[in-house]
Amino acid sequence: MTFQSLLQPGRVLGNVEARSKKHALDILSELLSSAADIDQGDVFQCLIGREKLGCTAIENGIAIPHGRLAALERPLGAFLKLSRPVDFDAPERAPVDLIFGLLVPMPEADAGCHHEEVSFIATELADRNFAAALRRATSSRALYDLLVNHHAARAASA
Repeated sequence: MTFQSLLQPGRVLGNVEARSKKHALDILSELLSSAADIDQGDVFQCLIGREKLGCTAIENGIAIPHGRLAALERPLGAFLKLSRPVDFDAPERAPVDLIFGLLVPMPEADAGCHHEEVSFIATELADRNFAAALRRATSSRALYDLLVNHHAARAASA
C-alpha cells in the first residue's frame, strides 16, 4: 500500500479554512464523493457515523476519519492541511490540522479489512519529521508530492 494508490492531486488540499470538525468532514466528503461519483451526503454520513463510534484523531494533531461504502470498488483517500487547527474531540483535547480521509469498499466477508489501510496511514503520519514537513508545505501540490514520495524515501533509506 502507498499514498499514491489512495490519492490523486485534486484530493489533496493545503491551507484549508475549516470552521469545525464537521466542516472539515464536509470538505473531505466533497473531495471523496467527486472521486467515485458517490453522493456527498452518503460520504458525509459515513464519516460522521464513524466519528460517533469514537474519535479518529490520533496524536500530534492528526486525524484519520474513515468509513466503508458499498458503492466503492477500491479504497480512496483525501488529505487536508488546515490553515488553523480545529477541535476534533480528541481524548487529549489537542486540536487537529492534518486530516487524512479514507473510504474503503464494503467487504463481503471481513468487516475489518480497512484496518490495514488505517494502520498504514497512521504509521506514516506518526513520523513527527514527516508531519512537520507536511505542515511546512506551502501548496497543495507540495503536500501531494510529499505524501506520495514519503514511503518510497523511507523504504530506500532503510
